Amino acid sequence: MDERYYDLSEAQKAVRAKYPPVNKKYEYLDHTADVQLHSWGDTVEEAFEQVVMAMFGYMTDIETVQPLITIEVEAEGHDMLSLLYNFMAEWLYRFSAEMFFVPREVKVINLDRINYKIRSIGWGEEFDLAKHPQGTEVKAITYSAMQIHEDETPQIFVIIDI
Repeated sequence: MDERYYDLSEAQKAVRAKYPPVNKKYEYLDHTADVQLHSWGDTVEEAFEQVVMAMFGYMTDIETVQPLITIEVEAEGHDMLSLLYNFMAEWLYRFSAEMFFVPREVKVINLDRINYKIRSIGWGEEFDLAKHPQGTEVKAITYSAMQIHEDETPQIFVIIDI
């Protein structure tokens, strides 16, 4: 299932029409009880960006989000998998515990593979049920079957707890 279906209001459809379509390089794979995110990109950085957007795309139609606020998110780890986990957890924190921020787009500014640090920015707005359709809440990121493939087309697989 590549695309989640949201029943959009006329106002939500108008926001979608106002901006160019979001470049989506991710899909949702069936998994018992949870959902597996699969993202890819031309670079590992883009695959990291896309897996975060896949997570938010499961919670709402990201194309109804307006790029009104810019926030920066940083994370670090002790290897690439812990870096990915912490990166996604930091973005999820911005939604669930801080300001209910949902991005329309996320961009990795710097990925330090030696010290396992990442800096990113996101453009979006505060989640508002009147403006954004409600999808499924993401409770947590998991390490279960987490994979980063840095082949010709970098790919990421992450199972999220819903």
